[in-house]
Amino acid sequence: MPYDAFDGLDKIDLDVSGGVIHAAFAPGDISLPRDKVLDWVRTAARAVSTYYGRFPVKSLKLLLVPVDGQRVRGGTTWGYRGAAIRVLLGRDSTEEDLRHDWIMVHEMVHLALPDLQRRYSWLSEGLAVYIEPIARVQAGDLAAKSIWQAMMRDMPKGLPQAADQGLDNTDSWGRKYWGGAMFCLLADIEIRKRTSNRLGLRDAMQGVIAAGGSHEVNWPIERILSTADKAVGVDVLANLHERMGAHPVAPDLDSLWPTLGLTMRGGHLTFDDAAPLASIRESITK
Repeated sequence: MPYDAFDGLDKIDLDVSGGVIHAAFAPGDISLPRDKVLDWVRTAARAVSTYYGRFPVKSLKLLLVPVDGQRVRGGTTWGYRGAAIRVLLGRDSTEEDLRHDWIMVHEMVHLALPDLQRRYSWLSEGLAVYIEPIARVQAGDLAAKSIWQAMMRDMPKGLPQAADQGLDNTDSWGRKYWGGAMFCLLADIEIRKRTSNRLGLRDAMQGVIAAGGSHEVNWPIERILSTADKAVGVDVLANLHERMGAHPVAPDLDSLWPTLGLTMRGGHLTFDDAAPLASIRESITK
C-alpha cells in the first residue's frame, strides 16, 4: 500500500456501521461517475457489516486505482500503517460489473482477521472465500442457491492432493483458498451442531473483533482460534486446526452436501428442507 501517496490525495469519507472509509481515487479516468463507484463501496461495506455486526475497523484507507480493461482487476489488504485496501478498478467497468463483483467484499473481510504468519494464510484467504458470498446473501445482494451451488462446484479444489502435508504446510492455490474455505464450512457446521444451531462461525469471528482483533494487529493463530472458540463456548476451531493443520484430511464432501439438503438435478440445485442439517444450512445464510 502506497500510504504516503494516498495521504496526498483528496479523500471522500464514507460513514459505515461503526467506522469510516476514507476513499481516494488514484490519477486516471474511469467511465462510471464516481458516485456509482462509491455506491459499490458502500454496498460491500454494508454486506461485511451485516455479517460481523459492524464494520471490522474504525478507519479504513481505500485506494481506487484505475487500470485498463473492464471489471475489478484485483485487490490487496494491509494493516501495518493502519487498515488499508488497494483495489484495481477497470476504467471501462459498468454498473453491472460492480454489481457482480466479489473482490471488494473479499478484501474487506480480511480486515477482521489479525495478521498471521505466511504459513497460515489459508485461514485468512479461506475466511474471505467462505464469508464473502454468505455476507452478500445476508445483505440481500445474492441468492442462497447460487452460493451453495458454487460451493459444491468449487470446494473440491481444496481437497488434499498427493504429497499434501496439511493446511499449514501445503502452499498450493487450491489448499490456500478452497482448503481454507472448507475448514471454515466444517467449523461453521460443527459449532452449530454443538450449540443447537444457536451460534456459528459468524459469532466466533465477531468474538475475535470484540477482543481487539483486526488486520491492524499481529496475533499467533493459536490466539485467534482460542478467542473464537471462547466466544461460542465450544472448542471447535482449535481442535479442527489440530486435525487439519499438519495432516491431509479429506472430508467426504459428496456425503456432506445431501445432509445439508443440497442436491443437483439436471444441472440445477434443489433444497431438501427435510435433510438432517437443512436447518443449519438455512441458518448459515440467514
